[in-house]
Amino acid sequence: MATLSQWVEGARPRTFPAAVAPVLVGTGAAYGLNAGNAAYALLALLVALALQVGVNYANDYSDGIRGTDQDRVGPVRLVGQRLAKPDDVKFAAMLCFASAALLGLALVALSAAFVMLLVGAASIAAAWRYTGGRKPYGYSGLGEVSVFVFFGLVATLGTTYTQALRVSEAAIASAIGVGAIAAAILVANNLRDIPTDQSHDKRTLAVRLGQTRTRMLYAALLTVALACVLVAGVSYHGALVALLSFALVIPLLNRVLRGAVGKDLIPVLSGTGRFELIYGALLAIGLAATRHPG
Repeated sequence: MATLSQWVEGARPRTFPAAVAPVLVGTGAAYGLNAGNAAYALLALLVALALQVGVNYANDYSDGIRGTDQDRVGPVRLVGQRLAKPDDVKFAAMLCFASAALLGLALVALSAAFVMLLVGAASIAAAWRYTGGRKPYGYSGLGEVSVFVFFGLVATLGTTYTQALRVSEAAIASAIGVGAIAAAILVANNLRDIPTDQSHDKRTLAVRLGQTRTRMLYAALLTVALACVLVAGVSYHGALVALLSFALVIPLLNRVLRGAVGKDLIPVLSGTGRFELIYGALLAIGLAATRHPG
């Protein structure tokens, strides 16, 4: 029977920046449009965190019953390490998804952003289908695309839209930047897991690309995030403050590009998460501080 601390670790708190950063940036963009709403931002944050924990438990369950988590390097695997019953982990995932749905309904009802109902339903379905179901797309190399879309574009622009009922060009650029970093976290994770994923026929993008090109992809995604700050800074000059966060990127790139493998990539995962959080916080401050020029 898993302890409370193991359940907490199984929720993978180190991945939470991927949920927090887009809400910060989306809210900053809404304030930049003179339409920020702290209460709606809090609801959006709770939705994002519930989805993040839900997808982490869902991945634990699905990978665990397929046997792909037995020899992993990294955080606790509740099912793979036989710390919890698979059905209990699946129930925890579904409970998180249900919570996200209810909180999302409240946010939509309050904001009148009814188009987000379909977006929210798609987000929950995508969270489950990442490693769940008969043909999980995470096993086919599409995980990074999904993370970019749902933890970048959808989460960031959805947050802005529920507060302002519109989005700005800077919000779109910022959403792309946040999505690129979120995808980079998954790239680092899958780079670390290439040996075990290959042995279990899990054809992630990293497995398909190989180590060298996966390392280059990680660098390219961080470069995209940098370019997005510059684009957002054209109309929202305050957004350029997010450039300061790139001081954190140098040691991460050095470790990845110099060939770190296995446990040596764990600091890259946590470091990229910290970078995303600081990037998001600074970008949010910069967007909020610069009122929309129109």
